[in-house]
Amino acid sequence: MQNNIFRFVFLLILSNTAFANVTLPNIFSDNMVLQRNAEVTLWGWANPQEEVVITPSWNSETYKIKASNQAKWEIVIPTPKEGGPYTIAIKGYNEIVLKNILIGEVWICSGQSNMEMNASWGIENGDEEVKNATNPNIRLFLVPKLTATTPQNNISGTWTACTPETMKYFSAVGYFFGKRLQEELKNVPIGLISSNWGGTPAEIWMPQEVIQNDPVLLETAKTRKEESYGPNQPGRAFNAMIYPLTKFKIAGALWYQGESNVGSAVYDKTLSALITSWRQLWKNDFPFYYVQIAPYKYGEDHFGGSIIRDAQRKVLQEVNTGMVLTSDISTPEDIHPKDKKSVGTRLANLALVNTYKANSALVNGPLFKGIAINKNKVTVTFDYSEGLYFKDTKADLFEVAAADNVFYKATAVIKNNAIVLQSDKVKTPVKVRYAWKNTDQATLFNKANLPTSSFISE
Repeated sequence: MQNNIFRFVFLLILSNTAFANVTLPNIFSDNMVLQRNAEVTLWGWANPQEEVVITPSWNSETYKIKASNQAKWEIVIPTPKEGGPYTIAIKGYNEIVLKNILIGEVWICSGQSNMEMNASWGIENGDEEVKNATNPNIRLFLVPKLTATTPQNNISGTWTACTPETMKYFSAVGYFFGKRLQEELKNVPIGLISSNWGGTPAEIWMPQEVIQNDPVLLETAKTRKEESYGPNQPGRAFNAMIYPLTKFKIAGALWYQGESNVGSAVYDKTLSALITSWRQLWKNDFPFYYVQIAPYKYGEDHFGGSIIRDAQRKVLQEVNTGMVLTSDISTPEDIHPKDKKSVGTRLANLALVNTYKANSALVNGPLFKGIAINKNKVTVTFDYSEGLYFKDTKADLFEVAAADNVFYKATAVIKNNAIVLQSDKVKTPVKVRYAWKNTDQATLFNKANLPTSSFISE
């Protein structure tokens, strides 16, 4: 009996000691990158009313906060310009010292398999890229695949320096984005958080209530069937793989997804809702740069891929967004284009021009602007159309239709960086489309050698 009492007292002391310890979510670890020149939020858990003292080595100031009666604490501290390595000491009844911290630019890389795809899958020049991947100024955080029915407050994983071993299993698009940023921004460290899951639709990557509160999105979500390779219910990946990150200060987000939404007529609304929901939770209209899906033969559905590509083009109406195209660097036989370096580099070029103002290069392919009809001719104008040219002299991806909505191939002539279309079969054209089959690869480029996006005029 006495032994049992001693054991009980010992366990009570042990449990109280464990409960009193200051703890942190896993996104705060050695080797992490914090956003530069920012107010960043640190948070964690401690005994109710326990005082937590935070001391970052970049300014040796002390910041104090008391844990709530829910045993949670949260504090905002300023970060300096880029640099490091630094430490952060976090002290309550115990002390945690985070080491080898860099201050720089932090980006989230999310989506489905084309964002998940890493060098171990077999990317173009993969072995050579892995061999040369040692870069202590790029840090990687890989989020494991998890689902949850409610938003979670922690996430598995840890920050690591970029080495051949860590880069090999990290998002290749994310890595090449970070590498290009790092090269151009010189001494600015880059932090990349990879949170993705192959074969998943966009609906699982946003809060469930966003879908439930929108009849159109809800109806579309109801058509999704269970798949063996991943979740299909709204919110499931978001709850476990995005929500726990939403207090962590980021520079922006990269998104490569859409293949699993082929067949959806409302993908532009879906992706816009996702962007809005993320920005609301982060309390920041951060840049959101995404990749248009590549040409691919989607079975019997001859136009589903082009409809998604056009929907992605329409999402550019959202503020602070950008889109890169892949219709010139892929083969229609492979849903996973192996040239991930071009994709990551193009995303980085968008960020360098639009977010960092590092240069003023032309970084967008031609985007449909409008049409003007004169009798049987249609003039199509584009944004970013400087130096328009047809590659391989092909011009057969343009089609025109009359009011009957039956499309016919049109001859296309470049005139003053616009396209003049004509078809003998359409006397009174009212509508134009370009690259409107799933497998259509780009033929029209601008002077930056960037392809024109699929589109249909309305």
